Amino acid sequence: MSGAAGTAICLLRCDLRAHDNQVLHWAQHNADFVVPLYCFDPRHHQRTHCYGLPKTGPHRLRFLLESVRDLRETLKRKGSTLVVRKGKPEDVVCDLITQLGSVTAVVFHEEATQEELDVEKGLCQVCRQHGVQIQTFWGSTLYHRDDLPFRPIDRLPDVYTHFRKALECGAKVRPALRMAHQLKPPAPGLEEGNIPTMEDFGQKDPVTDPRTAFPCSGGETQALMRLQYYFWDTNLVASYKETRNGLVGMDYSTKFAPWLALGCISPRYIYEQIQKYERERTANQSTYWVVFELLWRDYFRFVALKYGTRIFSLKGLQSKEIPWKKDLQLFECWKEGRTGVPFVDANMRELSATGFMSNRGRQNVASFLTKDLGLDWRMGAEWFEYLLVDYDVCSNYGNWLYSAGIGNDPRDSRKFNMIKQGLDYDGNGDYVRLWVPELQGIKGADIHTPWALSSAALSQAGVTLGDTYPQPVVTAPEWSRHIHQKPGGSPHPRGRRGPAQHKNRGIDFYFSHKKDACRRLKECSAGGFAAESAWMMVNG
Repeated sequence: MSGAAGTAICLLRCDLRAHDNQVLHWAQHNADFVVPLYCFDPRHHQRTHCYGLPKTGPHRLRFLLESVRDLRETLKRKGSTLVVRKGKPEDVVCDLITQLGSVTAVVFHEEATQEELDVEKGLCQVCRQHGVQIQTFWGSTLYHRDDLPFRPIDRLPDVYTHFRKALECGAKVRPALRMAHQLKPPAPGLEEGNIPTMEDFGQKDPVTDPRTAFPCSGGETQALMRLQYYFWDTNLVASYKETRNGLVGMDYSTKFAPWLALGCISPRYIYEQIQKYERERTANQSTYWVVFELLWRDYFRFVALKYGTRIFSLKGLQSKEIPWKKDLQLFECWKEGRTGVPFVDANMRELSATGFMSNRGRQNVASFLTKDLGLDWRMGAEWFEYLLVDYDVCSNYGNWLYSAGIGNDPRDSRKFNMIKQGLDYDGNGDYVRLWVPELQGIKGADIHTPWALSSAALSQAGVTLGDTYPQPVVTAPEWSRHIHQKPGGSPHPRGRRGPAQHKNRGIDFYFSHKKDACRRLKECSAGGFAAESAWMMVNG
């Protein structure tokens, strides 16, 4: 920039943090005044494209408002603030350029999907009209886009395992950026603006359900506290791989995903803390698995870059013709947790009540909707978009494509057995009892198949199928093999299921010297961790 440095507007979107924020870092070194800006875009509160569901539900909205408030407080402690406006970012930025008269640059992180890219095009047009510099960065992934061994992006592998192996063998994670203790001030006379309330968006503040597995608030402060707790205070990260398939409670998984979705915590910072933990405490399969799941998150973002709007297409990435049903009555049963299949219903009720669902639950309810009910996968994707507190467009749609068999899964016939899954991961039925209280009278594992119980057993439990609890909307033939099966008969105890084969390959890649790791890569088949579910750091 020539002459006076002037004012830089830093448009923040899914990067609501001060640490490892290249937008703020650049402005700090290239402007006299820095205006961190967040816009509440009205387009985020419209209806979804296919089925007209609300885009942003109460749980996610509350988490966003908390995150914005937290960032403003953080920036104030550093001598700055967060300017907040309601409106389309391109319109707000245009107004600020005109109002301030001293804006020399508009800075933002680039995104990967169409609606966000359209905003960026609008911003570029505004800046060209006013002779203002545009400065953009890539900052949403663990591995930088420019450091991928696949260039151009259309060379990105269509199978995750190939992507992971190449990165583990030949790419480096860039160091996280450190933010100055004192920031440049905002432009003089600029009002910071009020942070809106839930009521301003026509929504009520949701009541926190005491059963929730995610009782946390939004914001960078809480995100960093969670990492401190999960890594350093409790060492829970050292047993993460063994507990990550849990269903009840706060500590079975990292729970980083809601903060990652809004950029309240940087994946590179998590990676640096993992490395530090491994140096100072222990390095094992669990510490590796956190990185493994961050790579899944990266992969779906790069898939979105490669395929563009095809990630939203009914036919998916494979342009596959599948006769999806659009039965709205079945969809209502699924989303309200009234399918008559207790493991599915428990998960769907948890989602509605809390905005959260476990990794294991998401895999199952997605498989049930697409493979058992045969419904249009976009129904599920849009319902998750509405409710999930950790909604991330790339991870959400990438995972739904994967579950529907039209995405990045080499095995399109993957289907979960709802009864076996319930027995494997909720063997005594405690999770189902927590969320489907009308079945509490059924003891043990029988709770997963109430339709298979005798009339006398149901009567004793106070259950009347079709009245107090629905008859199942569908039953799959493979379920019958597991009816009346006792938990413990499965080779995979609850919360400990991992890849079916080759379970140490990725660990070897991570801990070996790079040269040795590359040798191992040549010896391995294309399988390995591809057997693992894609639905990872969505809620890890």
